[in-house]
Amino acid sequence: MVELDPIRLELNSYDEPLAEMRDSLDLVVKEKRIEELNREMEDPRLWDAPDEAQKKMKTLAALKEDVNGYQQLISDRDDIRDMIAMTDEEPDPDMIPEIQAMYEGFKARFESIRMKTLLSGEYDSCNAIVTLHAGTGGTEAMDWTNMLYRMYTRWADAHHFTVEVLDILDGDEAGLKSVTFQVNGENAYGLLKSEHGVHRLVRISPFNANGKRQTSFSACEVMPDIEEDLDIEIDPKDIRIDTYRSSGAGGQHINKTSSAIRITHFPTGIVVTCQNERSQFQNKDKAFQELKIKLYMLKKEANAEKLDDIRGKVTEIAWGNQIRSYFLQPYQLIKDLRTGEEQPNAQKVLDGDIDPFINAYLKWTALGNTDTTDKTGTR
Repeated sequence: MVELDPIRLELNSYDEPLAEMRDSLDLVVKEKRIEELNREMEDPRLWDAPDEAQKKMKTLAALKEDVNGYQQLISDRDDIRDMIAMTDEEPDPDMIPEIQAMYEGFKARFESIRMKTLLSGEYDSCNAIVTLHAGTGGTEAMDWTNMLYRMYTRWADAHHFTVEVLDILDGDEAGLKSVTFQVNGENAYGLLKSEHGVHRLVRISPFNANGKRQTSFSACEVMPDIEEDLDIEIDPKDIRIDTYRSSGAGGQHINKTSSAIRITHFPTGIVVTCQNERSQFQNKDKAFQELKIKLYMLKKEANAEKLDDIRGKVTEIAWGNQIRSYFLQPYQLIKDLRTGEEQPNAQKVLDGDIDPFINAYLKWTALGNTDTTDKTGTR
């Protein structure tokens, strides 16, 4: 049928990209690894080392997701072709909407898997540790930081990721001065690394009695949560450990004990904090883990310039350093200054729909582009 000709032609154009996707996913190797892991799972001694067993199960699940996802994509393509052929033989106008819906679903799944092939960085599969800092703008900037925190937690919920707050510092009047949280889920770091940088908000400030338009800034730092024990030695003389009372919700325990931990590393100026755990010991352990990750990155990159690829340049959280601008007045528009991606529905983005910006960033970096001046590595 004529109405199906555009779908027929577009579907044919996917044959070569699907073959390239198969090679990018390295499915032959993954299928062999699945067979190996399935044999290992049959060994009753596997659970003698539960941590190692859990890692293998997680690896197996990820491999199966890649293989099954691609196989389903091929099956969907073939099913659509069969439906089109059947409609050609026996025209039925009622079948056209169903075929169109199937094709739209195929395109969405293809794009989702294609994005995954771009997550090939060494740490992309890790959980993400995200820190937001209020910058220029006073109370308005603190409120903006809270809005960003809400945006990222909404995004995490939509992707079935879990969020664990590590440290939080409330604003003087409203919002947040800073917050550090961990996003747990497959490829969390690979996806959220696109958010690393200064975010600029332009709106009519609710904290300004004159109703004037105001610009404020907040910095987002994203680091991978590297789970393995890192071979990093920290000289006790190079750090200062401070304890203080946690500022977030947590009941009587939070209010009565100084269980929160702040570690300052003098040689690098790195400061890490943790207050979410129930004991000072647990907070210290988590803070040291975060410090080790940051120092490991420094050691791995060997020099500060190469570190920009992972944690970004250290820049002021103010005008001229932003990666993305959020305009709420006099018009609504959110624009990424690196990729050029724009979204006119600001509220939808602030409610957590940041996937268009993430996907644009992954495509942009896949073409060899890198951030040079628009990041921040606030310490």
